[in-house]
Amino acid sequence: MLQSSRPAPPALSGLTGVFGGRAGTLAAAFLLALVTVTVLAPVVAPHDPDLPDLFNALGGSSASHPLGGDALGRDVLSRLLYGGRTTLIGPVLIIAVSTVLGTALAITAAWWGGKVDAVVSRVLEVLFSVPGIVFALVTVAVLGPGIPGVVTGLAVAYTPYVARVVRGAALRERNLPYIAAAWVQGRSGWAICTRHLLPNLRPLIVAQSVSGLGFAMVDLAAISFLGLGVQPPEADWGLMVKSGLDSAMRGNPMEALGAGVLIALVVASVNVLGDRLGRRS
Repeated sequence: MLQSSRPAPPALSGLTGVFGGRAGTLAAAFLLALVTVTVLAPVVAPHDPDLPDLFNALGGSSASHPLGGDALGRDVLSRLLYGGRTTLIGPVLIIAVSTVLGTALAITAAWWGGKVDAVVSRVLEVLFSVPGIVFALVTVAVLGPGIPGVVTGLAVAYTPYVARVVRGAALRERNLPYIAAAWVQGRSGWAICTRHLLPNLRPLIVAQSVSGLGFAMVDLAAISFLGLGVQPPEADWGLMVKSGLDSAMRGNPMEALGAGVLIALVVASVNVLGDRLGRRS
């Protein structure tokens, strides 16, 4: 005898609808839990992340150090918790800046068309031709190693990716009847773009931004791995992968392994969430 499956509770059903299904909800829950833990790092971290302890150098797992110590004896778990702050905040800043710039360029080009659209398109093509890492290296050379230069360079590099997607959608929306109706009613171009065009593009913009977070995290971690992003002794997952490689060669892989696994899990979760949101838009 076949048993009918129980319907999901209304609250759970609503959450799965918001995040595009069960996989999207799980990804969002993991990201929320990770952000919460990193924000509460001063409370939940068992040790000072920058305090050396030579007696725990390359030490294994223990009650006081669940993931052992790095080459200087610093607690790996505490550094992972604190390192999540810069590792997560950096990509968010990159995507936030690039989304604002890209959306503004896209809507301006789609609304005015003609020469404005042609100029914006040429600028985007030039930006597309330069790899993001090159932008980051140039800004680091000007501003010096650290998060500000890397975030600035990668934000500029990510802008054309946002603008290309949003511009195509904005051009389609620009030709729909509701835009013409608002124009006939005497509303200004600014009012139409901000009150009608932009809200209809918001789901696509959100999905594009979430999808870009994973790529931004990988790029930022790679630059920190090269020693041009977050500077020691500050904790950062990309920097921990680099410093943890030497420890792994000496028999303690937990630093590099923990940071690498967290980066992979965050990127996978962001990609799943972005994919689900993209299907809904």
